[in-house]
Amino acid sequence: MGQVSQQERQPLVSVIMPIFNAMPYLDQALSSVREQTYQNLEVLCLNDGSTDDSLSCMERHAEQDVRIVVVDKENEGYGATCNKGLSIARGEWVFFLEPDDWIEKTCVSTLVDAARIYAGSVPPVDVVKAGYWRVVCHEGKEIKERCNFLGRIKPSAQPFTVERAPHLLRHHPSIWSALYRRKFLNEMNIRFKEIPGAGWADNPFLIETLCQAKAIVYVDKPLYCYRAEAPDEAKAALARNPFIPFERWHDMMDILERLGIKKKAILYAQVARGFLYKNQVASAVGIDQPEIKDELIRMFKRMDPELVYKERSVSPEDKLLFAQLLDLPAPKIDKGAYKKYLLSEGLYSMRNIGVANTVKKVFNRS
Repeated sequence: MGQVSQQERQPLVSVIMPIFNAMPYLDQALSSVREQTYQNLEVLCLNDGSTDDSLSCMERHAEQDVRIVVVDKENEGYGATCNKGLSIARGEWVFFLEPDDWIEKTCVSTLVDAARIYAGSVPPVDVVKAGYWRVVCHEGKEIKERCNFLGRIKPSAQPFTVERAPHLLRHHPSIWSALYRRKFLNEMNIRFKEIPGAGWADNPFLIETLCQAKAIVYVDKPLYCYRAEAPDEAKAALARNPFIPFERWHDMMDILERLGIKKKAILYAQVARGFLYKNQVASAVGIDQPEIKDELIRMFKRMDPELVYKERSVSPEDKLLFAQLLDLPAPKIDKGAYKKYLLSEGLYSMRNIGVANTVKKVFNRS
C-alpha cells in the first residue's frame, strides 16, 4: 500500500505533521494518513528534536510508504515547525495533522471532493473547513464527542466569508480540520507565530486564515479526531503559564486591527473568546494576583464596551467586572438574556453529545 504512479508524483494535498515526543500516539496518526481513501498526497513528518523514539517510528513508516518525507530538525516549537512544513510543501492544498490525533479514512477525500464542487468559483476557494470529533477519556476509555459547532454553521450560500458563519471563530481554533489553498497562504504571507513550545500558535493562525479567506467551504461532518486535554491537565498547564491566553488574544486582536475588521459578528466572537480565556485563567490560578488583573485590564481596554454588554455569552458578573476594572459606570444588565443563552447552550449540547456527556461537561467546569 502507499505506492503511487509516476503521474501522481505531484501531490494534490500536503499533510504537515509537526512532531515532538509523540511516540504513544504517532503510529496511529501515521497509519490513519496512510489508510486514507484519497491517495494523492505527501506526508511531511517534521521531527522537532524529539528525545523519544518518534523519529524511528517516522522512518519505519517512510520505509513502507514513498509518500512520507521525514525532516529531522532541532527543537524550535510548534509554530516554527509548521512553517518549515509550509516552506517545503508541494501540494495545491495543505492539511495539518497533530501527532497525538488521527483522521477518519474518508477525511481527505471528503475535503477534496468539497473543494472540487466549487473549483470554478470566483474568487477561488481558500479554505475547506469541516467539523471534528473531540476525543475525551472517561473511566479509562476514549469517547468521541461531536465538536460544539456542528449544526451551527449555516451560511446562506457556499462558498462564504467568515462573517456569515462567525461560530467558526467562537470555539476551539481546530485549524487542523481544514484544507488550506497553499497559494492563498503564500499570497497573504500567512504563517504561524514562532513561539517556544506549542504556545497556542493556532489562535492567530485561525484569525489570519478565516478572516482573510475570500471563499470558505464548510462540510458539516466530523472528520478529524482530536484528543482533548483532560480538564486537570489543561488547568495545570495554565497554572504554569497563565499569561499565554492573554498573549494570544492580543495577537488575534492585532491581526483584526491590521486587517481593518469592523464586522460586529467577528468582533463579538473576539470578545467572547477573551472572556472564555479569562474564565479559564480564573479557574487555574484566580484573578486576584496583581499581574493577572493588569492583564485583564489591558485586554478589556481593547474591547468595545457596547459589544461586551450586548454579548450574550458574557455573564452578568463578568460584565460588572469589566466595568469595575475600567472604572466605567455600572451597566444595565439583562440577566434574563444570559439565562436564555445558558438554556440554549444546554439544549444544543444535549442534542449534540447527549444528556450524560452534557452533565459530565458541566461538572468538569465546576
